[in-house]
Amino acid sequence: MLGSVAIGSLAATLRASRGLAAKHDIAAVAARLGVSSADAIAVGDDCAAIPDGDGFLLLAIEGFINEFVAADPWFAGWCGVMVNISDVAAMGGRPLAVVDAVWSSGEENAAPLTSGLREAAQAFAVPIVGGHTNTRCDRSQLSVAILGRAQRLLTSFDAKAGDNLIAAIDLRGRYREPFANWEAFTNAPAARLRGDIAVLPAIAEAGLAGAGKDISQGGIIGTAIMLAECSGVGAVIDVLNIPRPDGVSLERWLQTFPSFGYLLAAPPRNVPTVLALFAARGIAAAQIGTVSEGDRVEITDGCVSEVVWDFSQGALIGCRTMEAIT
Repeated sequence: MLGSVAIGSLAATLRASRGLAAKHDIAAVAARLGVSSADAIAVGDDCAAIPDGDGFLLLAIEGFINEFVAADPWFAGWCGVMVNISDVAAMGGRPLAVVDAVWSSGEENAAPLTSGLREAAQAFAVPIVGGHTNTRCDRSQLSVAILGRAQRLLTSFDAKAGDNLIAAIDLRGRYREPFANWEAFTNAPAARLRGDIAVLPAIAEAGLAGAGKDISQGGIIGTAIMLAECSGVGAVIDVLNIPRPDGVSLERWLQTFPSFGYLLAAPPRNVPTVLALFAARGIAAAQIGTVSEGDRVEITDGCVSEVVWDFSQGALIGCRTMEAIT
C-alpha cells in the first residue's frame, strides 16, 4: 500500500517524465504529416501493418538519441536491432530482415556501433540486408528499420472494455547505467532470446489476445496510455502487481525501458494461458489491471487511485480512434 500522497506524487512524476514527453512529440509530427488512425494503414501501432496475401507485412523504424549513441555505441547498435524485433513481436509478427543507417566521425568510431548491430542480428538470426553509411560526419548517429510478417495481428487499436491487462517482463537483467534501460540479453543464450520472442506471435496466432504493445521509453504506464488512446478506452493499473526486480524502486521501474517487456490486453478467460506461456520461458508476467470505458488511465495501489492521463483534456500521441473522438 502506497497511500494517497504517494500515489498522487507517483502519477505527477510519470506525467512529467522525459519518456512521456518524448511520446507527446508524436502528436504534432503526425498532424503535420497528415496521418491518423483513420488511414487505410492505421498510424499509432508499433509497426505499420500492410495487408499482404493471407497475412501482413510489418514495417518499423527506430532512431536513437545522440547522447545515448555517443555514451554506449555498442549497446546502441545492439538495441537498434533488438527494439525493432520487439516492435514486430508486439504486433504478433516474426522478423524477416533489417537495414541500418550509421553516421560517424571516422570508421573507428563506427566500429562499436556496427559490432553491436552485427552481434544482435546474429543472436536473433535476423539478417542485415543493407542500409546507409557515412563515416565523414561530425558525430555518431543511428537509425534502424525492419521488415516482418504476421499471420494474425496484435494491435494498439483492439483493447476492449472488460479486457485484462497483462505485463510480461524479463527480469533476468540489470540497468545499463546511467540510462533507464533494463537489459536482459548480455548473458542470455541466443536460442533463449529467439524462443522468448516467439511467444508473442504464438499468442496472436492462437487468438489469446487482441491488443498489445512493447514497453518503450514511455515506461509501462506510458505504454498503457498509448494503448488506451489508440483503442479509445480507459484503464486502471495496479502498480503493486507489476513485475519488478528486487531492489528497484517503483518510481524508477515505472520509467524504465526493458529489453523484453510487453503489455497485452486479453479477455479474462485467456489470462491463465497467456501467463503460463511466459512462465514456461522464465519470464515474469502478471495481470496488472483492467481496460475500462471512458477517457482516463489511472494507477492504484488497491486502495487509492489517481488519474495519470485524461484524454478529455488532451491527446498524448494524437492517435485516438475516430469512434472515440465522435
